[in-house]
Amino acid sequence: MKYFLLSLGWLFFAVGVIGVFLPVLPTTPFMLLALWCFSKSSERFHSWLYNHKIFGPPLKLWDQNRVIPLRAKIFALSFIAISLAYLFVFSNLVLWVKLLAATSMLAGAIYVLSKPSKPPAKNQ
Repeated sequence: MKYFLLSLGWLFFAVGVIGVFLPVLPTTPFMLLALWCFSKSSERFHSWLYNHKIFGPPLKLWDQNRVIPLRAKIFALSFIAISLAYLFVFSNLVLWVKLLAATSMLAGAIYVLSKPSKPPAKNQ
């Protein structure tokens, strides 16, 4: 199981890296999945990813404060809206399937909006 999770972690990491270059593919969710897989399979790779100079900061924001940065929220909500518009305008699916997909997208949007955009201010 350890090697399976390690392999899965690297797969999620690779997809996350591809997401850096493809705007339709989110990076952070795949890095979170990779981080979880590494946490169950390799302390070394977990530490490496968690402290990575590029990928580490958003992972730490999520891990420590459940923060979704404003830029990521805008990106996610924009693609939800575009996908929903495409679904209803260009898709030939039956109405109940469209409504089911719209409900799922709405649930995702509510979840994204329910998370803070910045970590709480530190008391000094």
